[in-house]
Amino acid sequence: MQLYSKDFRGLLNRRFLQNFLPIPATNPSYYGVATPDFELPDITNGRRVHLRDYRGQQPVILAFTRIFTEKQYCPLCLPHIVALNKNYHRFTEFGVEVLMLTSTDERQSQIVVRDLGLKLPLLSNPDCDVFRRYGVGQALGAPLPAQFILDAEGKLRYKHLFSFLDSNASVETLLEQVQPWLKSSESEPELVTEHR
Repeated sequence: MQLYSKDFRGLLNRRFLQNFLPIPATNPSYYGVATPDFELPDITNGRRVHLRDYRGQQPVILAFTRIFTEKQYCPLCLPHIVALNKNYHRFTEFGVEVLMLTSTDERQSQIVVRDLGLKLPLLSNPDCDVFRRYGVGQALGAPLPAQFILDAEGKLRYKHLFSFLDSNASVETLLEQVQPWLKSSESEPELVTEHR
């Protein structure tokens, strides 16, 4: 997958302008407290996802990612998207759902799902209202990446907010943080990494 494209069509839109000025990540959520509910389209599986439907059922990782258009990926986020997708089975085998949120519209998100071969649910939020409710921040045309782990009751147990020194929580970190809620820690699935 090419990180950059010379095709900038669709980049300068209302969403880009609304997210242009830098706003630092200031998530006000407290550990042990339920996070804001939302309903968004799951482009990967062609359904609508209500966060509340997972409450009382299973832990969830909310992975807010930064995609400008279907041709313009954040160079800090694309490797994270690929790693989460390649290791999606590790989370689901332990009963943990991973929901990836993007600010691309449904058409752009369909292309992202196809081009990256996404297995994990990609939720489209072009108005960025869920990004704002979670206080992930924004800069240069798109919301910033962040990861939140919610336990089976929907309460916040871990959050990782963007910084230039540590833009995304690694797959290993996320798995380590969900250990208390894993169904079985006897046989941990093997980590899949990109070999070049």
